[in-house]
Amino acid sequence: MTTDNMLKFVERAQATPDKRDAQFRRADFGEIYKRYATNAAADQAGRCSQCGVPFCQVHCPLHNNIPDWLMLTAEGRLEEAYEVSSATNTFPEVCGRICPQDRLCEGNCVIEQSGHGTVTIGQVEKYITDTAWDQGWVKPISPPRERPESIGVIGAGPGGLAAAEQLRRKGYKVTVYDRYDRVGGLLIYGIPNFKLDKDIVLRRTKWLEDSGVTFELGVEIGDTLPFSELRARHDAVLIATGVYKAREMKAPGMGLSNVFPAMRYLTASNRMGLGDTVPDFTDGTLDAKGKNIVVVGGGDTAMDCVRTAIRQGAKSVRCLYRRDRANMPGSQREVHHAEEEGVEFLWLTQPEAFVGDDDQNLTGVRVVKMRLGQPDATGRRTPKEIEGSAETLEADIAIMALGFDPEELPTLWNEPALPITDWGTLWVDHKTGMTSMDGVFAVGDIVRGASLVVWAIRDGRDAAQGIHRYIQNEKAAAAAAAE
Repeated sequence: MTTDNMLKFVERAQATPDKRDAQFRRADFGEIYKRYATNAAADQAGRCSQCGVPFCQVHCPLHNNIPDWLMLTAEGRLEEAYEVSSATNTFPEVCGRICPQDRLCEGNCVIEQSGHGTVTIGQVEKYITDTAWDQGWVKPISPPRERPESIGVIGAGPGGLAAAEQLRRKGYKVTVYDRYDRVGGLLIYGIPNFKLDKDIVLRRTKWLEDSGVTFELGVEIGDTLPFSELRARHDAVLIATGVYKAREMKAPGMGLSNVFPAMRYLTASNRMGLGDTVPDFTDGTLDAKGKNIVVVGGGDTAMDCVRTAIRQGAKSVRCLYRRDRANMPGSQREVHHAEEEGVEFLWLTQPEAFVGDDDQNLTGVRVVKMRLGQPDATGRRTPKEIEGSAETLEADIAIMALGFDPEELPTLWNEPALPITDWGTLWVDHKTGMTSMDGVFAVGDIVRGASLVVWAIRDGRDAAQGIHRYIQNEKAAAAAAAE
């Protein structure tokens, strides 16, 4: 196969891998797309127009060299395609599965804008990396030389792991600390298996361990390990904790039983899938089976919740969002999947109160209809309540998926010197990634606020470069002082 196989978007229709029928996939947590056959992946990669200005790459937070590895795939040079893909992305098989490509690379594909249907970039990316694993092309990191300095990373989510990988490639000793009992953070406990099978994450964890990265799990900074002690252990520290504090809404009845934050619900479901004992699930508290479920929110976390409830056998699943479909922040592709699986979306609908019985158990959600008014300071049209539109929806469980705020790390860690912004995120010098504490860096959602996994990976890789420069500058300064 040669480059003559490119630019086939006019004569070759877009085709995704086979998607499991909704009636079957809603009965289990298996991934919904199958893998491309070899010829199909090459054919779809060959639809790329090889733009002079690749907008897919421009709109990828990692600036992946997408046209290059599409061309290599079309030519059948898959090992080279993997090398190019993994050069800019620590976890291409993860991003291929969970990135909202319809809002990023694929949504900005030139042939999509011309009406020919986007190149299926995410599915090809997944195919390349899954093939690389099957063929044994993914080797443990072997740095050219070992350095004496050690780095401590707080948080085993995508940002921390991306930084650990890059630092290990430079030969640093890297120890990653996490409060949970598994590596992966949101990838393990927040994202359901039908989007990201946990074996994918566990495989990368083993790869990092085989590469020399050390993990210390079940460690609560400020409790089991003081922050000051961790700093003393390492030449530099990277904070990559993410943001997990559920954003709350003020409404009557929020204190009723069976009104849960999204992460509590998703974590219980994911732990069950991993074989853990979860009392809140086995006693029925967090099990949606046979129940009327209402999910509040319009982001990707809300989509994860509604699709999880469907798979648990809920009697009904409704998703409430106060704006219309066009203005929701989540992936439109995820909404489409959810609708196929039986989720009912109530657009321009907002909870007014949560209704309960005499035992304080949730029985319903009183909602009001909204209309979109004039744009606010962010440019988004402001929802306005329509008077007289209230109604009560039957609900046995309400799940709040309104986003996440940062935890108060200076208080939790008994480290008041940690600098925070007015939004509660950690302050850093964005040129270096370092906080105002010498040798302490921060990265990902704890700096930028709740965002996408792909941005955490980008931030982690950038932070590794900042830490490397810091340590090299420190060594140079020490050498100059010794002269």
